[in-house]
Amino acid sequence: MDFKTRTLALLQTHEGALTKKLSIVGFDGFVDTIVTPVALRTAQGEAFTPITTITEFAQRILGAAGKSTNIEFYPRMDKLGGNGPIMANALHAAGSQLKYIGALGRAVIHPVFQEFAAKADVVSLCDPATTTAVEFTDGKLMLGQMRSLDEITFDHLVEKMGEPALLRAFGAADLVALVNWTMIPNMTAIFTALVDTVLPKLPARDRFFFFDLADPEKRSREDLLNVLAVIGRFEKFGRVTLGLNLKEAQQVWAALDYPVIKEDEAGLRKMAADIRVRLGVATVVVHPKESAACATAAGTAWVPGPYTSKPLITTGAGDHFNAGFSHGQLLGLDPEACLTVGVSTSGHYVRTGRSPSSTDLQALLLAWK
Repeated sequence: MDFKTRTLALLQTHEGALTKKLSIVGFDGFVDTIVTPVALRTAQGEAFTPITTITEFAQRILGAAGKSTNIEFYPRMDKLGGNGPIMANALHAAGSQLKYIGALGRAVIHPVFQEFAAKADVVSLCDPATTTAVEFTDGKLMLGQMRSLDEITFDHLVEKMGEPALLRAFGAADLVALVNWTMIPNMTAIFTALVDTVLPKLPARDRFFFFDLADPEKRSREDLLNVLAVIGRFEKFGRVTLGLNLKEAQQVWAALDYPVIKEDEAGLRKMAADIRVRLGVATVVVHPKESAACATAAGTAWVPGPYTSKPLITTGAGDHFNAGFSHGQLLGLDPEACLTVGVSTSGHYVRTGRSPSSTDLQALLLAWK
């Protein structure tokens, strides 16, 4: 039985079980505007030739050095954004109960989050940040304005929720996903406060913690090493997973002073395994676009993904992988099956623009050749 057939059987066996699980996700929130850059316009609307690659876009910008240039971004959609809301939305679509804490709007919930807020228990800390997501065939550029995220602090979290409600929420959670460390300046302090003042007060139980750094390139090596050490401390209170896309894994790998390594299956497995041992956490996941690997105390696993060269959307693909992997963990699936649910969740999303239900995942696994 191959990994797809086995995962399909496991999902069918656990049908409906996720509805009994509570996921808490935080703390960001973005309004994403998805755009296509214009190379040559011939008439109004969509009558243009797009800039299709980052290399071509870079050459256009480089040509403006010492001069100036105008680049048009053609808007495709405004959507709910941020690592937290996208991951949370995907967990809810799969069936999980959901509490979201983050940047959804100060006075009122921003319109792009209103449908999301109607189906989850939400606590909004501040206004959302904004991102212009420039999508290409070989990647994407995320152009962000995120000053509002400076307001996300542990003290503000306690002020908005109250300590008793905060303790009840975290105490009841089966999964606590804390994401987008890079873009929230006070996140390391929040992690430290949770480990020092919240988690020790909770009753012992089986719970998962999931962390996503979100492209730490703009943070210093010292900051990165500091937060990795704090993440390791969560292991005392549950099972910790650090989720990394390929670029993030390479940044962590370099920060830990490992030499350059190949990006093939063996390299992905080794990166996941060595990072896991260094951090002292239960699981490390590394997921490039075409596959995914993870390491646990029992060893490593790897699966290819249902890759498509013509995705409908790519912004949020990694967050959907994270949701799928966590979905598998909440069901008690083995690492290979968790990876398969992860790549399937992402694969469905990039093809359709929708977060998949359990039925959608099963259909993709049946159709996956």
